[in-house]
Amino acid sequence: MTSDLAALAYAASAVLFILSIRGLSHPESARTGNLLGMLGMTLAIATTLAIIAPDLQPVTIALILVAMAGGATIGALLAARAPMTDMPQLVGAFNALGGGASLLVAAAAYYSPESFGLAGAGDAIRVSARSATELSISALLGAVTVSGSAIAFAKLNGNMSGQPILLPARHVLNIALFLGIIAMIVILAMSHGNLEYAFWLVVIFALVLGVTLIIPIGGADMPVVISVLNSYSGWAAAALGFTLSNLGLIITGSLVGSSGAILSFIMCKGMNRSFSNVLLGGFGAEEAGAAAATGGEDRPVTRGAASDAAFIMKNASKVIIVPGYGLAVAQAQHAIKEMTEFLKEEGVEVKFAIHPVAGRMPGHMNVLLAEAQVSYDDIFELEDINSDFKTADVAFVIGANDVTNPAAKSDPSSPIYGMPVLDVASAGTVLFVKRSLGSGYAGIANDLFFHENTMMLLGDGKKMVEDIVKAL
Repeated sequence: MTSDLAALAYAASAVLFILSIRGLSHPESARTGNLLGMLGMTLAIATTLAIIAPDLQPVTIALILVAMAGGATIGALLAARAPMTDMPQLVGAFNALGGGASLLVAAAAYYSPESFGLAGAGDAIRVSARSATELSISALLGAVTVSGSAIAFAKLNGNMSGQPILLPARHVLNIALFLGIIAMIVILAMSHGNLEYAFWLVVIFALVLGVTLIIPIGGADMPVVISVLNSYSGWAAAALGFTLSNLGLIITGSLVGSSGAILSFIMCKGMNRSFSNVLLGGFGAEEAGAAAATGGEDRPVTRGAASDAAFIMKNASKVIIVPGYGLAVAQAQHAIKEMTEFLKEEGVEVKFAIHPVAGRMPGHMNVLLAEAQVSYDDIFELEDINSDFKTADVAFVIGANDVTNPAAKSDPSSPIYGMPVLDVASAGTVLFVKRSLGSGYAGIANDLFFHENTMMLLGDGKKMVEDIVKAL
């Protein structure tokens, strides 16, 4: 394949990637966007294979194809078998694989620069100072993504506590690791890549940095962490693309890196968090002690049954449903859809309110509701529906704890103070489905439980909604 034709093919794949991201911006076009992304990646891979195939032995080509088929099979099986509750962990694992791929390719290019067109002029120069720097940056970002994603996976999967784990002098440790990485990159560049220990110290320091950056972050903040790590994996690929003069890697990595960064910024804004705190690993860790749950307080609450909830909603004119992670855990999305249909038959107006960080990853609730075929016209984001709660007869909350906590508006001492929340307390009646009066993932008690207009429906989310449907 000629260089001009390859550039044209990579440009076509870039257009498909851009159209894919555009399609993924709305549930109705998400399936098409996903298919366009798959087509773009297939074209990029085919172009790369066409470029390198003439220089490879048949056995090598066969090994590449076998590896691709094996990876595709494993990925398809994992994605097909993973329940919706495990999607955040799956995304975290895929981020780790993306970062790991960049790390391995950087190492391969470092040890075999002639195969990548990076060999220096003479035995004394392994690679140019520029190539050594770029390979180090790729390895740095890839290693941070690998270890950081592993910690995120462990927190989301319950293998590690979701609470912030505050290491002694963690900021000093992070600064020391970062300075050590910079020093090793400079040494590697000045030696034209001949000091192998410098390359591997960059990798080791980066792996440790990924752990120290992510481990202090609380589980409630994992949606932003997943997005940030996704961005890291993209920039790692882009940096590698510049080193290898691969237009496909540059374009793909830049799209992933920039879109992940933009999404992270939007989510930080939705949580009233500082983006710099995310990057510095202080995100969600401040005042962790103050965030301890106080759900055991002896405060009066109004408890109700499914029949009570059914009667209240059946006689309402407007109901707003607020789904959260508890909906995913209970797998109650289909029961919610059935309840919605019954209410609409009774002439009740039903809407869904989605907080930007509800669930454990961006768009988690949207995907769950789409799975249950809830109409897209009934689903609204926070900024589009928050004012509607004042005119709603009922706010039906299922598992959305932290994003409905009025302490974010009323309690300056609360760790979530200033975070935009769904204004469910303004509704005539709040029906709150939850297993217990315990705190949410952020470890903060929800004052909404004790409001006069709140009725707690304690129990398994799916069973409670199914009982409400029977009562209706």
